[in-house]
Amino acid sequence: MRGTQVRAVLAGLTVGLGVSVAFTAPVLAQAKIQIGCTATSDCASAMVAVDEGIFRKHGLNVEMTPIAINSNIPAAILSNSIQVGGPTSTVFLQAVDGGLDLVAIAGASVMNQTSNTAIAAFVRNGITIKDPKDFIGKKVGAPGLNAFLHVLFVKWLVEKGVDPRSVNFVEVTFPTMSDIIKSGGVDAVLTAEPFVTRMSNAGLGSVGARYGAELGRTDPIIFYAASRDWAEKNVATVKKFREAIAEAAVIVNSDPEKASASIAKFTKQPLDLVKATPPNQSEPNLKPQNLSWWIEVMSSQKMLQSKLDTAKLVLN
Repeated sequence: MRGTQVRAVLAGLTVGLGVSVAFTAPVLAQAKIQIGCTATSDCASAMVAVDEGIFRKHGLNVEMTPIAINSNIPAAILSNSIQVGGPTSTVFLQAVDGGLDLVAIAGASVMNQTSNTAIAAFVRNGITIKDPKDFIGKKVGAPGLNAFLHVLFVKWLVEKGVDPRSVNFVEVTFPTMSDIIKSGGVDAVLTAEPFVTRMSNAGLGSVGARYGAELGRTDPIIFYAASRDWAEKNVATVKKFREAIAEAAVIVNSDPEKASASIAKFTKQPLDLVKATPPNQSEPNLKPQNLSWWIEVMSSQKMLQSKLDTAKLVLN
Protein backbone atom coordinates (compact mmCIF):
# COMPACT_ATOMS: atom_id res chain seq x y z
CA MET A 1 0.00 0.00 0.00
CA ARG A 2 0.99 3.60 -0.52
CA GLY A 3 1.73 5.78 2.50
CA THR A 4 -1.53 7.65 2.17
CA GLN A 5 -3.50 4.39 2.00
CA VAL A 6 -1.75 3.06 5.10
CA ARG A 7 -2.51 6.23 6.99
CA ALA A 8 -6.13 6.02 5.90
CA VAL A 9 -6.46 2.42 7.12
CA LEU A 10 -4.76 3.27 10.43
CA ALA A 11 -7.06 6.23 10.86
CA GLY A 12 -10.03 3.99 10.24
CA LEU A 13 -8.79 1.46 12.76
CA THR A 14 -8.26 4.24 15.29
CA VAL A 15 -11.79 5.50 14.80
CA GLY A 16 -13.12 1.96 15.00
CA LEU A 17 -11.23 1.27 18.21
CA GLY A 18 -12.41 4.59 19.63
CA VAL A 19 -16.01 3.67 18.92
CA SER A 20 -15.49 0.21 20.39
CA VAL A 21 -13.97 1.63 23.56
CA ALA A 22 -16.77 4.16 23.85
CA PHE A 23 -19.45 1.51 23.68
CA THR A 24 -17.70 -0.94 26.00
CA ALA A 25 -16.83 1.56 28.70
CA PRO A 26 -18.15 0.57 32.12
CA VAL A 27 -21.91 1.04 32.10
CA LEU A 28 -21.70 3.82 29.54
CA ALA A 29 -20.53 6.76 31.64
CA GLN A 30 -22.96 9.64 31.96
CA ALA A 31 -22.44 12.25 29.26
CA LYS A 32 -20.97 15.47 30.60
CA ILE A 33 -23.36 18.41 31.02
CA GLN A 34 -21.84 21.84 30.51
CA ILE A 35 -23.56 24.66 32.42
CA GLY A 36 -22.78 28.16 31.15
CA CYS A 37 -23.09 31.19 33.45
CA THR A 38 -21.61 34.67 33.76
CA ALA A 39 -19.28 35.72 36.59
CA THR A 40 -21.96 36.52 39.18
CA SER A 41 -23.38 34.71 42.21
CA ASP A 42 -26.69 33.97 40.48
CA CYS A 43 -25.68 30.43 39.48
CA ALA A 44 -24.30 29.71 42.95
CA SER A 45 -26.55 26.67 43.33
CA ALA A 46 -24.88 25.03 40.32
CA MET A 47 -21.41 26.05 41.53
CA VAL A 48 -22.06 24.52 44.96
CA ALA A 49 -23.60 21.40 43.41
CA VAL A 50 -20.37 20.87 41.45
CA ASP A 51 -17.95 21.61 44.30
CA GLU A 52 -19.85 19.69 46.98
CA GLY A 53 -20.34 16.62 44.78
CA ILE A 54 -24.13 17.01 44.77
CA PHE A 55 -24.47 16.58 41.01
CA ARG A 56 -22.25 13.51 41.18
CA LYS A 57 -24.37 12.10 44.03
CA HIS A 58 -27.40 12.41 41.77
CA GLY A 59 -25.63 10.57 38.96
CA LEU A 60 -24.73 13.61 36.87
CA ASN A 61 -21.38 14.56 35.36
CA VAL A 62 -21.47 18.36 35.33
CA GLU A 63 -18.94 21.07 34.59
CA MET A 64 -19.33 24.86 34.81
CA THR A 65 -18.35 27.02 31.83
CA PRO A 66 -17.86 30.81 32.16
CA ILE A 67 -19.75 32.94 29.62
CA ALA A 68 -18.55 36.53 29.24
CA ILE A 69 -21.86 38.19 28.32
CA ASN A 70 -25.25 36.86 29.39
CA SER A 71 -26.89 37.56 26.02
CA ASN A 72 -24.52 35.00 24.45
CA ILE A 73 -26.00 32.14 26.49
CA PRO A 74 -29.01 31.25 24.28
CA ALA A 75 -26.77 30.87 21.23
CA ALA A 76 -24.35 28.73 23.23
CA ILE A 77 -27.24 26.45 24.23
CA LEU A 78 -28.52 26.10 20.68
CA SER A 79 -25.01 25.36 19.35
CA ASN A 80 -24.67 22.66 22.06
CA SER A 81 -21.51 24.33 23.39
CA ILE A 82 -23.39 24.10 26.67
CA GLN A 83 -26.45 22.00 27.44
CA VAL A 84 -27.75 24.18 30.27
CA GLY A 85 -27.33 27.93 30.64
CA GLY A 86 -28.13 30.60 33.19
CA PRO A 87 -29.69 33.39 31.11
CA THR A 88 -31.32 36.33 32.80
CA SER A 89 -35.10 36.39 32.55
CA THR A 90 -34.92 39.12 29.93
CA VAL A 91 -32.34 37.40 27.73
CA PHE A 92 -34.33 34.17 27.86
CA LEU A 93 -37.64 35.83 26.98
CA GLN A 94 -36.19 37.80 24.10
CA ALA A 95 -34.49 34.68 22.72
CA VAL A 96 -37.77 32.75 22.82
CA ASP A 97 -39.58 35.71 21.28
CA GLY A 98 -36.98 35.63 18.51
CA GLY A 99 -37.78 32.02 17.69
CA LEU A 100 -35.29 30.02 19.76
CA ASP A 101 -36.99 26.97 21.27
CA LEU A 102 -35.69 27.23 24.83
CA VAL A 103 -37.36 26.13 28.05
CA ALA A 104 -36.64 26.90 31.70
CA ILE A 105 -35.86 23.74 33.71
CA ALA A 106 -35.11 25.11 37.20
CA GLY A 107 -34.84 28.36 39.14
CA ALA A 108 -31.49 29.91 40.06
CA SER A 109 -31.82 33.32 41.73
CA VAL A 110 -34.51 35.86 42.57
CA MET A 111 -34.51 39.50 43.54
CA ASN A 112 -34.85 40.38 47.20
CA GLN A 113 -33.86 43.30 49.42
CA THR A 114 -30.24 42.17 49.65
CA SER A 115 -29.73 41.54 45.95
CA ASN A 116 -31.59 44.71 44.98
CA THR A 117 -29.33 46.83 47.20
CA ALA A 118 -26.28 45.21 45.60
CA ILE A 119 -27.30 46.51 42.16
CA ALA A 120 -25.90 49.88 41.14
CA ALA A 121 -24.99 52.25 38.37
CA PHE A 122 -21.33 52.84 39.20
CA VAL A 123 -19.99 56.17 37.92
CA ARG A 124 -16.37 56.92 37.12
CA ASN A 125 -14.40 59.76 38.67
CA GLY A 126 -15.05 63.09 36.98
CA ILE A 127 -18.72 62.36 36.31
CA THR A 128 -21.39 63.69 38.66
CA ILE A 129 -24.78 61.99 38.93
CA LYS A 130 -27.19 63.62 41.35
CA ASP A 131 -30.44 62.94 39.53
CA PRO A 132 -31.69 60.36 36.99
CA LYS A 133 -31.69 63.03 34.28
CA ASP A 134 -27.92 63.35 34.73
CA PHE A 135 -27.56 60.07 32.83
CA ILE A 136 -28.80 61.81 29.67
CA GLY A 137 -26.01 61.87 27.10
CA LYS A 138 -23.80 59.56 29.16
CA LYS A 139 -22.14 56.38 27.87
CA VAL A 140 -23.27 53.53 30.11
CA GLY A 141 -21.84 50.01 30.00
CA ALA A 142 -24.17 47.06 30.57
CA PRO A 143 -23.14 43.40 30.96
CA GLY A 144 -25.39 42.40 28.08
CA LEU A 145 -27.77 44.71 26.22
CA ASN A 146 -31.38 43.76 27.00
CA ALA A 147 -30.12 41.61 29.86
CA PHE A 148 -31.32 41.85 33.46
CA LEU A 149 -29.37 44.89 34.71
CA HIS A 150 -29.96 46.81 31.49
CA VAL A 151 -33.72 46.24 31.34
CA LEU A 152 -34.10 47.10 35.03
CA PHE A 153 -32.17 50.33 34.52
CA VAL A 154 -34.33 51.27 31.53
CA LYS A 155 -37.44 50.57 33.63
CA TRP A 156 -36.03 52.81 36.38
CA LEU A 157 -35.26 55.61 33.90
CA VAL A 158 -38.80 55.48 32.52
CA GLU A 159 -40.28 55.63 36.02
CA LYS A 160 -38.07 58.67 36.70
CA GLY A 161 -39.25 60.41 33.55
CA VAL A 162 -36.03 59.95 31.55
CA ASP A 163 -36.12 58.78 27.93
CA PRO A 164 -33.79 55.71 27.75
CA ARG A 165 -32.97 56.65 24.15
CA SER A 166 -31.11 59.65 25.51
CA VAL A 167 -28.54 57.31 27.10
CA ASN A 168 -25.80 55.64 25.04
CA PHE A 169 -25.65 51.98 26.09
CA VAL A 170 -22.75 49.68 25.22
CA GLU A 171 -21.82 46.14 26.28
CA VAL A 172 -19.12 45.71 28.92
CA THR A 173 -18.34 42.36 30.56
CA PHE A 174 -18.16 42.13 34.36
CA PRO A 175 -14.44 41.25 34.46
CA THR A 176 -13.49 44.27 32.31
CA MET A 177 -15.60 46.88 34.11
CA SER A 178 -12.81 48.10 36.38
CA ASP A 179 -10.43 48.65 33.48
CA ILE A 180 -12.93 50.41 31.25
CA ILE A 181 -14.10 52.68 34.10
CA LYS A 182 -10.49 53.49 34.95
CA SER A 183 -9.64 54.30 31.32
CA GLY A 184 -12.73 56.49 30.88
CA GLY A 185 -14.09 54.25 28.13
CA VAL A 186 -17.56 54.65 29.64
CA ASP A 187 -19.08 57.13 32.07
CA ALA A 188 -20.83 54.48 34.16
CA VAL A 189 -21.47 50.75 34.32
CA LEU A 190 -24.53 48.80 35.40
CA THR A 191 -23.17 46.30 37.87
CA ALA A 192 -23.61 44.59 41.24
CA GLU A 193 -21.63 43.29 44.15
CA PRO A 194 -18.85 42.35 44.57
CA PHE A 195 -17.83 44.54 41.63
CA VAL A 196 -19.26 47.71 43.23
CA THR A 197 -17.12 47.28 46.35
CA ARG A 198 -14.08 46.29 44.33
CA MET A 199 -14.22 49.42 42.16
CA SER A 200 -15.04 51.64 45.15
CA ASN A 201 -12.06 50.30 47.11
CA ALA A 202 -9.84 50.94 44.11
CA GLY A 203 -10.93 54.58 44.09
CA LEU A 204 -12.32 54.38 40.55
CA GLY A 205 -15.56 56.24 41.22
CA SER A 206 -18.77 56.03 43.21
CA VAL A 207 -22.34 54.76 43.11
CA GLY A 208 -24.56 57.01 41.01
CA ALA A 209 -27.83 55.17 41.65
CA ARG A 210 -29.10 52.14 43.56
CA TYR A 211 -31.80 51.57 40.99
CA GLY A 212 -32.49 47.94 41.97
CA ALA A 213 -33.37 48.93 45.53
CA GLU A 214 -35.63 51.71 44.29
CA LEU A 215 -37.59 49.29 42.10
CA GLY A 216 -37.82 46.75 44.95
CA ARG A 217 -38.89 43.68 42.94
CA THR A 218 -38.95 39.96 43.91
CA ASP A 219 -38.97 38.40 40.45
CA PRO A 220 -36.50 35.83 39.00
CA ILE A 221 -33.08 37.14 38.03
CA ILE A 222 -31.57 34.06 36.43
CA PHE A 223 -32.83 30.53 35.90
CA TYR A 224 -31.44 27.41 34.29
CA ALA A 225 -32.57 26.86 30.71
CA ALA A 226 -31.99 24.31 27.96
CA SER A 227 -33.19 23.67 24.45
CA ARG A 228 -36.65 22.12 24.51
CA ASP A 229 -35.37 19.26 22.36
CA TRP A 230 -32.59 18.41 24.84
CA ALA A 231 -34.89 18.73 27.85
CA GLU A 232 -37.59 16.50 26.39
CA LYS A 233 -35.04 13.87 25.36
CA ASN A 234 -33.42 13.90 28.80
CA VAL A 235 -36.39 13.90 31.16
CA ALA A 236 -34.66 11.72 33.76
CA THR A 237 -31.55 13.91 33.63
CA VAL A 238 -33.61 17.07 34.10
CA LYS A 239 -35.30 15.50 37.13
CA LYS A 240 -31.91 14.68 38.68
CA PHE A 241 -30.68 18.18 37.82
CA ARG A 242 -33.62 19.77 39.60
CA GLU A 243 -33.12 17.60 42.68
CA ALA A 244 -29.43 18.51 42.83
CA ILE A 245 -30.10 22.24 42.39
CA ALA A 246 -32.77 22.16 45.13
CA GLU A 247 -30.30 20.48 47.49
CA ALA A 248 -27.53 22.95 46.66
CA ALA A 249 -29.87 25.94 47.02
CA VAL A 250 -30.30 25.13 50.70
CA ILE A 251 -26.53 25.40 51.15
CA VAL A 252 -26.34 28.67 49.20
CA ASN A 253 -29.02 30.23 51.40
CA SER A 254 -27.77 28.88 54.73
CA ASP A 255 -24.00 28.33 54.49
CA PRO A 256 -22.23 31.51 53.30
CA GLU A 257 -18.79 29.93 53.77
CA LYS A 258 -19.40 27.14 51.26
CA ALA A 259 -21.35 29.38 48.92
CA SER A 260 -18.65 32.07 48.90
CA ALA A 261 -15.90 29.52 48.26
CA SER A 262 -17.72 28.16 45.21
CA ILE A 263 -18.58 31.63 43.90
CA ALA A 264 -15.00 32.85 44.29
CA LYS A 265 -13.67 29.75 42.54
CA PHE A 266 -15.94 30.13 39.50
CA THR A 267 -15.91 33.93 39.18
CA LYS A 268 -12.19 34.20 40.03
CA GLN A 269 -12.99 36.99 42.49
CA PRO A 270 -10.99 37.33 45.75
CA LEU A 271 -12.61 35.19 48.45
CA ASP A 272 -12.61 38.00 51.03
CA LEU A 273 -14.46 40.25 48.61
CA VAL A 274 -17.04 37.58 47.81
CA LYS A 275 -17.56 36.86 51.53
CA ALA A 276 -18.34 40.53 52.11
CA THR A 277 -21.38 40.28 49.86
CA PRO A 278 -24.14 37.69 50.48
CA PRO A 279 -24.97 35.70 47.33
CA ASN A 280 -28.26 36.42 45.61
CA GLN A 281 -31.08 34.33 47.06
CA SER A 282 -31.27 30.92 45.45
CA GLU A 283 -34.80 29.81 44.55
CA PRO A 284 -34.94 26.49 42.68
CA ASN A 285 -38.71 26.48 42.22
CA LEU A 286 -39.74 28.39 39.11
CA LYS A 287 -43.37 28.73 38.08
CA PRO A 288 -44.71 30.10 34.78
CA GLN A 289 -46.43 33.03 36.49
CA ASN A 290 -43.07 34.17 37.88
CA LEU A 291 -42.23 35.47 34.38
CA SER A 292 -45.36 37.59 33.94
CA TRP A 293 -43.88 40.86 35.29
CA TRP A 294 -40.84 40.56 33.05
CA ILE A 295 -43.06 40.02 30.01
CA GLU A 296 -45.07 43.10 30.94
CA VAL A 297 -41.93 45.25 31.36
CA MET A 298 -40.30 44.03 28.19
CA SER A 299 -43.48 44.50 26.19
CA SER A 300 -43.70 48.08 27.43
CA GLN A 301 -40.11 48.60 26.25
CA LYS A 302 -41.06 47.10 22.85
CA MET A 303 -38.55 44.29 23.34
CA LEU A 304 -41.07 41.55 22.53
CA GLN A 305 -42.87 41.15 19.23
CA SER A 306 -45.15 38.26 20.13
CA LYS A 307 -47.49 37.33 22.97
CA LEU A 308 -45.60 34.73 24.98
CA ASP A 309 -47.47 31.96 26.77
CA THR A 310 -45.87 31.55 30.20
CA ALA A 311 -47.20 27.97 30.46
CA LYS A 312 -44.92 26.94 27.59
CA LEU A 313 -41.82 28.65 28.98
CA VAL A 314 -41.23 26.40 32.00
CA LEU A 315 -40.83 22.64 31.63
CA ASN A 316 -43.45 20.70 33.59
